[in-house]
Amino acid sequence: IFLPAVCWTVISYILLTIPGSDLPTSHFFEIVYFDKWVHIGMFSLLVVLWCIPFFKHQMKQKKAFIAVFLLTIMYGITMEFVQKYFTADRSFDLTDIAADIIGAICGLGFVRILKRKKLLKNKPL
Repeated sequence: IFLPAVCWTVISYILLTIPGSDLPTSHFFEIVYFDKWVHIGMFSLLVVLWCIPFFKHQMKQKKAFIAVFLLTIMYGITMEFVQKYFTADRSFDLTDIAADIIGAICGLGFVRILKRKKLLKNKPL
């Protein structure tokens, strides 16, 4: 059941370690902060996919969601160092970390919405 989360983690790792010279460039991408929106989307999806398997475990759910959230942020910070020291033509960027954190917050918010809707469906009228 963790397979989608594992697959997306691998995909995100690949995307975050592509050499900078292989990334497309366009003036449009700079205007709309495309890179930051990509980070927000990637990290939102990471949180959602890692939290979904814990929906069955009511007792451990809150701790699991918090752990996923914090681990996702740590992953984002770590990947910035990987980009700086181990990836060609990439650099450490604090605004990428901020976008990763915003993405993780959005993902956690979406998970909370899903949880509430699921709980409402299961309640008797």
